[in-house]
Amino acid sequence: MPVPMPDDRPENPYLELLVRGAPAEAYERPVLRARADKAPADRLAALEAAKLLALRVRGELEGRRRREAELSALFETAHDLAGLRDLDAVLQAIVQRARSLLGTEVAYLTLNDPTVGDTYMRVTDGSVSARFQQLRLGMGEGLGGLVAQTARPYVTESYFHDPRFQHTHAIDAGVRDEGLVAILGVPLLLGSGVIGVLFAADRRARVFEREQIALVGSFAAHAAVAIDTAHLLAETRTALAELEAANEIIRDRSRVIERASDVHDRLTELVLRGGGVHDVADAVAEVLSGSVEFLEADEAPAAAVDRSRADGHAVRDGEEDWVAAVSAGGELLGALVLRGHPRLDPVDQRTLERAAMVTSLLQLARRSAGEAEQRVRGELLDDLLDAPDREPRLLRERAARLQADLDTPHVVLAAGIEAPGTGTPTTGSGNAHGTSHGGRSGNAQGNPHGTPHCATHGSGPGTTSGTSGTSSTSGGAPAEDAAGRRRLWSAASHLAATRHALAAARDGGTVLLLPLADGDTADALARRTARQLGTAVHAAVTVGASAPVPAPAARPGDVAAGYAEARRCLAALRVLGRAGQGAAAEDFGFLGLLLVGTREGAPDGTGVQDFVHRTVGAVIAYDERRGTELIRTLDAYFAGGMSPARTKDALHVHVNTVAQRLERVGRLLGPDWQSPARSLEIQLALRLHRLTSAVGY
Repeated sequence: MPVPMPDDRPENPYLELLVRGAPAEAYERPVLRARADKAPADRLAALEAAKLLALRVRGELEGRRRREAELSALFETAHDLAGLRDLDAVLQAIVQRARSLLGTEVAYLTLNDPTVGDTYMRVTDGSVSARFQQLRLGMGEGLGGLVAQTARPYVTESYFHDPRFQHTHAIDAGVRDEGLVAILGVPLLLGSGVIGVLFAADRRARVFEREQIALVGSFAAHAAVAIDTAHLLAETRTALAELEAANEIIRDRSRVIERASDVHDRLTELVLRGGGVHDVADAVAEVLSGSVEFLEADEAPAAAVDRSRADGHAVRDGEEDWVAAVSAGGELLGALVLRGHPRLDPVDQRTLERAAMVTSLLQLARRSAGEAEQRVRGELLDDLLDAPDREPRLLRERAARLQADLDTPHVVLAAGIEAPGTGTPTTGSGNAHGTSHGGRSGNAQGNPHGTPHCATHGSGPGTTSGTSGTSSTSGGAPAEDAAGRRRLWSAASHLAATRHALAAARDGGTVLLLPLADGDTADALARRTARQLGTAVHAAVTVGASAPVPAPAARPGDVAAGYAEARRCLAALRVLGRAGQGAAAEDFGFLGLLLVGTREGAPDGTGVQDFVHRTVGAVIAYDERRGTELIRTLDAYFAGGMSPARTKDALHVHVNTVAQRLERVGRLLGPDWQSPARSLEIQLALRLHRLTSAVGY
């Protein structure tokens, strides 16, 4: 057992005080009590020595407890940093712990703003002034600005009386508003750079000890680590997000590339095994998970196809469709339409474009394979036009090999391409008489732009018919004209192949022999053909049609007569300003009598010429003898409603000149030439005169 210590030992009272943790003033009481009891001097001296020793022990214990609290706070801060989730929360905890351990009234932290070049308040604890909480300190301004600039700690017992600092009105007003007097500031160092300042401050004068400055420096180091760690975490998260996005893009691209490779393999296989355009559409539809359809040129959406041809890429059509034009050499062959895809990946878009290219190659291959058949069709039609005495049996056999039935009603159509923007025929359109004596333009193989072998009435490229009166002036350069005629012949040949019909290049244009379905008319067939050919060649195409030919094989001569009639219809459409349309003789009313005159027993329109000569022949003869313009004046007079004033405006002459010319007409035609019956005959004769000049009578 421990030996009990005597109660009279001088250190005993102080040991009890140390155990209780008594305040410093309690250590005076044992000495005072001994003096009151008149203790001897040696006793008093021993008590004084024990007191001093106890106070020293007490100071050491308090220091240890304080350091323990500081270390505990630093450990807690390190723990917070290890599990950093919220930077603001960590910085707030650091400021609160610094304030608590130093026993100051206020603690705060500022961060440098490299963009502006100053430091701003980030976290405060114990602050009550809004102005102070919004302070920004320029580098070198105030205590904080000096710390941020020099990277050294600064402390002052009385800020306003310390001349070391650059006092500014804004900073002093904020500090005064907060009521701060003593301020300690230490830098937040990251490497050799300062990223901010940690402060502890009191509203009264105070001396900060060296240990306290070191403690705040430790907290500042932790704060710098927290900020740096937060930045690194943010950068890491950003990098991870970017990597994830990049990986997702790579995965998407890999899937798209795999699809594109799959399409490439399938399309290659299709080409090698002789697949068709619909096989291509099915393969692309399966890979792109949509509906893909091949449309012919006249069925495809025109606006989208035009944009696709101009851009050279697949384009959006509406909300969910994509269109890729299928073309070759400036000729539109059709379009691939992908349906049900609001958005299309660029690689998938190129897949659709590649499929369109393969489709065009297949179309060209099919066309090349069909060119021999087209030449055969052209040769058969040429024989029907040029050799009407051919044996019908041989004609039927040749037609059967082409899946054409020449014992059913057909219509002969003459087609000509118009110069862009002019409505005039391109070079080599020939005259409108269209006799069957070798009007063939090109060789027997169906060349649409060759040199004519002979042309009794027809005209080759760059010439003008001697009997037509219809100008065949070039609507464009010769090369462009030839290219246009090639496109027209190609489109007509394709149409003939799909309709089990015949087509040939002739007289600078194209002639077709198309079957006439039950219930259809030659006029409707001509209009439909003009639209189809115009869409295929992207230019206006004028089509004249003959009356139906009941059985071309049995009566080949009717085909040649029908071609002449179709040519006259073609010329009439151009004369009447209807270029780019299609029509048959039945569409022209009384003018149809002129167009079909040779088929009704009036060779070369002799009856019409007699009517014109009988009605206005005297005026025509007068103009030819004297070089006057009476016929032109009559045309303007009737066109202006028989008004001399409007007539003189149309002719750009004086009204007296009009009166003199009309007086001369009256002498030639008789005084009753303006009566209703005579004026109707004269107007009809004038129009027939104009039209017969155009169609070559």
